[in-house]
Amino acid sequence: MLALDASHGEGGGQIVRTALALAVALRRPVALERIRLRRPKPGLQPQHLTVVRALAAISDAQVDGDQLGSTALSFAPRTLHAGDWHFDIGAVKGSAGSVSLLFQSLLLALAFGSAPSRLTLVGGTHVPWSPTVHYLTAVFVPALAPLGFAADVRLRRWGWYPAGGGQIEATVTPARHMAGVTATNPPRPLAIAGVSAVSHLPRSIAERQRRQAEARLEAAGLSAAITIEEDAAAHGPGTVLFLGVHGRGGFSGLGRRGLRAERVADEAVDALLDWRASGAAIDVHLADQLVPFLALAEGPSSFTCPRLSDHLRTVAWVVQQFLAVDIVLDDERPARVEVVPI
Repeated sequence: MLALDASHGEGGGQIVRTALALAVALRRPVALERIRLRRPKPGLQPQHLTVVRALAAISDAQVDGDQLGSTALSFAPRTLHAGDWHFDIGAVKGSAGSVSLLFQSLLLALAFGSAPSRLTLVGGTHVPWSPTVHYLTAVFVPALAPLGFAADVRLRRWGWYPAGGGQIEATVTPARHMAGVTATNPPRPLAIAGVSAVSHLPRSIAERQRRQAEARLEAAGLSAAITIEEDAAAHGPGTVLFLGVHGRGGFSGLGRRGLRAERVADEAVDALLDWRASGAAIDVHLADQLVPFLALAEGPSSFTCPRLSDHLRTVAWVVQQFLAVDIVLDDERPARVEVVPI
């Protein structure tokens, strides 16, 4: 059994998600210690525990330590079951934990199944500190397509913080041939598409967000196709402005009490303009999300990103505990990453 110190590097839930997804994909048992030890609430929280139990369900894993607050976990997968799966983060404890992070973990494992799988995931779809579902559909899934990973994600109900209760449906098709990819040059021209959305709030807020984003982008010599969406079925109020560049980068501003609609738009636009100015091919978050998939490819990969984040360094370390892969992190501006299976 592979033993990992889960407080290494960034020391957050990403170590748990990456390690267990790789354990299922590679059928290798793993033991984690010191899980989220340096966080204000150490140990497994509802969103992490849902990932543990979801990956255990699809792999018939033998698990010890799968409880709230646990800082130690052993996980031994036995097989991999493709099929129809339903997981609700709020079922563990009322939570708006991210369905996007849960989906990414399940995708990495189910891509090695013997048949397609269908997922229904319930939780937060647009919440702080996590990729939104629009990021999945516009950036993450398209970025994986050239590698040979195929998935389809549909947003059925929006889920905001703190109510959660959002829902996505996804289909994962097994990967047949996983090729390496190269993405070192920024996309030209920069084709930007986005959405401005509200739930249980006046539509005028979404319209103000769109106007502000369009004005800011026009001043920078850019344009974007931004649609407006409303979802009355959401369990609580919320608002978002998302801007995406297909398969390369996604940038969001999330509304919160006291924050004007124009500032929500500014958060997304500022992040997009910073990425553009960096000259990088992909955004800083996509960089760490891609590494586990690139490490499983049959050939070398390389890409540039704005900088080497703590998340990226930590994921690279986790991957190298499982796989014979050379990961070169060149801290230039933009940073360059090479992933070479040995």
